[in-house]
Amino acid sequence: MEMCTVARNLEIVRGTRADYESLSHYHYREPNMGPYAAIFALRGSFRTAERLQTVGVIVYSMPTAGAQMRNFATGECFAGLDKGTRLKLINKNIRTISRVIIEPRFRSLGLAVRLVKETMPIMNVPFVEALAVMGRANPFFEKAGMTRYENDPQAGLGAKRLIEAFSAVGVNEQDLIDPAIVQQKLDKLRTEDGGQKADFVEEEMTRFLQSYGQRRLMQPGIVRTRFVLSKLTDRPVYYLWKNPNLQLIIDD
Repeated sequence: MEMCTVARNLEIVRGTRADYESLSHYHYREPNMGPYAAIFALRGSFRTAERLQTVGVIVYSMPTAGAQMRNFATGECFAGLDKGTRLKLINKNIRTISRVIIEPRFRSLGLAVRLVKETMPIMNVPFVEALAVMGRANPFFEKAGMTRYENDPQAGLGAKRLIEAFSAVGVNEQDLIDPAIVQQKLDKLRTEDGGQKADFVEEEMTRFLQSYGQRRLMQPGIVRTRFVLSKLTDRPVYYLWKNPNLQLIIDD
């Protein structure tokens, strides 16, 4: 299918923390971001703006020491080693996608897929991984060529129940990547049908939060909604891309 005119006018370039910060409030996770390995921005020029506008961003970070599905997904490349050697090998061979954000007006154009697919080879490492709590709601990592790995299929039943409850009151899975949209719909429920739908979803959100300590006492609002969306699955989906042009890097 031919790319639409808007998408054709967008270019992927090396980005900065400022690119991320300009879009961070659209993401379901907390906006504060720690150290990063690389940022790429999707920019374009539009009649309404005098300068290039950032409409999408992808952030790559250094890998964490432990990821439950990593050994299985990589064929145990990093197993059976002492801690120091394992960490050194992981840092040489893996980069982690920690954020992918598309400005709401430009969603549904395949831009998240494009950002992931076109920037992974630029990282120049054998493996690129991602851990996505919203993998089921928006599986763009798979569309970009990453392979999906999941833990015990019996896990995450609480998240599944809440997602179904959201769907029953008109909050669709595609909405779940944007806390502001979800909060807007939840607020609107209080003015409909005597607030019955609002009471129903409030009960389900309270049930979901029971396993999160003091967080279960959070008051309704955007802060609680953002937290719920960030924890919406007990079994995040692990994604891995294997660079077909690179072998495991062992020596400097």
